[in-house]
Amino acid sequence: METKSSGRSRIIVFGAAGRVGRAAVAEARLRGHAVTEAGRVDGDVTDPEAVVALANGHDAAIVAVYDSGARPGDFFPAVARALAEGLPKAGVKRLVSVGLASVLPTASGDLLMDTPGYPQEWREFYVGHGAGTEALRSAAAAAPEALDWLVLSPAGDFDHEGEPTGGYAVAPAAADSRITPADFARALLDEIEEPTLKQVHVGVAAA
Repeated sequence: METKSSGRSRIIVFGAAGRVGRAAVAEARLRGHAVTEAGRVDGDVTDPEAVVALANGHDAAIVAVYDSGARPGDFFPAVARALAEGLPKAGVKRLVSVGLASVLPTASGDLLMDTPGYPQEWREFYVGHGAGTEALRSAAAAAPEALDWLVLSPAGDFDHEGEPTGGYAVAPAAADSRITPADFARALLDEIEEPTLKQVHVGVAAA
């Protein structure tokens, strides 16, 4: 996909200090958007009122958060519910959250985490991430017009050492698929500027 362009928006990036968060901030600013960087010290993203306070006055939100000290099955659903409640109250209409390829279907239809040879030592993390997406889907369904959401993830994993290709494509999960944070950030910002994918979790690969 080509990089798109649109008018200036106010975007809050939760998890802005991480690799993906930093790439999203850089891409958003490159496109001329006003960006607020939100980290753990700025507020609790599992608290709807903290989300409201941080997101108030913004048009869209990108979420790339992780808490190594929390159980994934508790943390990610709590984040999802707080976002679904807090963002509409803050006037935010579009949410693009960073998900995990492990819970996406492969070309065969099997979830990536269930394919032969896929690492199982982090399965609790995979399942917790997936539970977060389902919690977002369920919470947002109560008022579907209030929040236009999307969960986007690499189709496989991030390539933190390679050079960006400048493009990406929606793709099924594949263990060997890689995309740089910079190319992934293009997908995030394209879906903020001109939403084409809604109420789904999809993967993207380098193109």
